[in-house]
Amino acid sequence: QVQLVESGGGLVQAGGSLRLSCAASGRAASSYAMGWFRQAPGKEREFVASINDRGSITYYADSVKGRSTISRVNAKNTVYLQMNSLEPEDTAVYYCAADVFGTKLRAGRGDYWGQGTHVTVSS
Repeated sequence: QVQLVESGGGLVQAGGSLRLSCAASGRAASSYAMGWFRQAPGKEREFVASINDRGSITYYADSVKGRSTISRVNAKNTVYLQMNSLEPEDTAVYYCAADVFGTKLRAGRGDYWGQGTHVTVSS
């Protein structure tokens, strides 16, 4: 069993930056692919970014590519999402997800999910 706890959300002005963190519990957590998703009010949850277990392969949604960086520190069982040049359209609840075999995240699914952290970008 893996538990995921997100942090780092908040209110930021357009053009600003935030770094989201996802702390994972469980000894095997560092061997899982990890990803970030978001769900804006009235919209479906969407994929944002993912990273493989070793941190060597990353994927990004077109909407955040070039503005965001996903990374991980396995010694800390923590995954990060650095978001820059934030736009009001980035306002959403951001969720962290773990994928045991690394085959689900880009399809919008995961094996374990956090509770989410709110990000609000004001114009």
